[in-house]
Amino acid sequence: MAVPVLKKIKKRATLLLVFAVVLLPLWMWLAWCWTPKRQLVVAIIDKTVLTQQAQEHISLNWILNQEKFTRNKTDLYQRSRDYYGFFPSDGGKFRLQGLERFSEEQLQQLSMDADAAYLTDAYGIYRNEWYRHINEKERSGIIYGGMSPQDLYFLKQMQDRHKLIITEFNCLGSPTPDALRNEFEKNFGVFWTGWIGRYFDSFDTTVNKELPHWLINNYKDQHQGKWPFKTSGIAFIHKDDRIVILENETHLNKESPAICSDREAQAHYGLPASIRYNYWFDIIRIDSTRNHAIASYKIDANEKGKREMNANGIGMSFPAVIVHLDKDYRFFYFAGDFCDNPISLTASYFKGSGHFDWLLYNSHDPRERARFFWKAYRPLVTTILNDYYRSSKPLPDR
Repeated sequence: MAVPVLKKIKKRATLLLVFAVVLLPLWMWLAWCWTPKRQLVVAIIDKTVLTQQAQEHISLNWILNQEKFTRNKTDLYQRSRDYYGFFPSDGGKFRLQGLERFSEEQLQQLSMDADAAYLTDAYGIYRNEWYRHINEKERSGIIYGGMSPQDLYFLKQMQDRHKLIITEFNCLGSPTPDALRNEFEKNFGVFWTGWIGRYFDSFDTTVNKELPHWLINNYKDQHQGKWPFKTSGIAFIHKDDRIVILENETHLNKESPAICSDREAQAHYGLPASIRYNYWFDIIRIDSTRNHAIASYKIDANEKGKREMNANGIGMSFPAVIVHLDKDYRFFYFAGDFCDNPISLTASYFKGSGHFDWLLYNSHDPRERARFFWKAYRPLVTTILNDYYRSSKPLPDR
């Protein structure tokens, strides 16, 4: 009799386990629903929003939603509404609702009301992108973009009030005016070298239709009309229009940059020891008496690639994630387009979804960018926001 009873128990246990697994998404959603809301007023500035999906700052919204941070006492953030910058509409229409319309008194009030500022992308919107729906193909007149005097004034007000400030590529490069860039650099101790870069999965112009025409044309102008590249690699672009191409195997041992993190970044911020980064980045240097790079880009170039980089003054390693050292204000700079990742907000409504991130990206695809969100951006920014929320209230004004 014991054997049939044991079989029944095992069968019931199996059914219960299957039932629990099937209902796991429901439990995760209910756990998210029951998580208390926490008010954290974040002034998001994004000048490069091409569609109402707002992919350019969706990664930040994912974290705000997952962590139940609210813009007031009750309302969660809406990615298509709760930011300052370029607002696309149907039929080729748009609204400009950046900080440029604010007076100094209004910016001061905003800096008192906001807990944090996040400048995600100041690159802006260009005529070809907006009116012809051609993405990054040809340079054209700008509609809106670049860091403005009002943006910088607001950031400095936040700095004076000891608030949290997060900035990232592209706030220093074109089209930000030189005078504003210099003022930002002096104020925050982060200096642009004039170089930006990006990994491309193919430099074959017959295959990769996303290659910018200006990139190809400028390189040809500088190299007797030649474009000899066919495989993947990294393109470096200087503000004076110089182009350096490092092609996989020809110049590179590894085709894309890696972000390598120090022990602090791994232990406290949850960053992996090393992770591929496959999108736009800028090459900066920092005032090491004021800031610390907890993660850096590493370019694995062969001897030919090293000669090419050395000839153009590009280092093999440069800062990726910068943290301000002192407690007088809280400042981070991400030297990449970290907030722009091809993800969905759906998983943010399920508490603990990060434990199942391996289901949400293809780790074998070298073009994969969602993995960077799950393994690097999500733990990094989640920790920054939670640290700030749990810390003492912003210090008294100076």
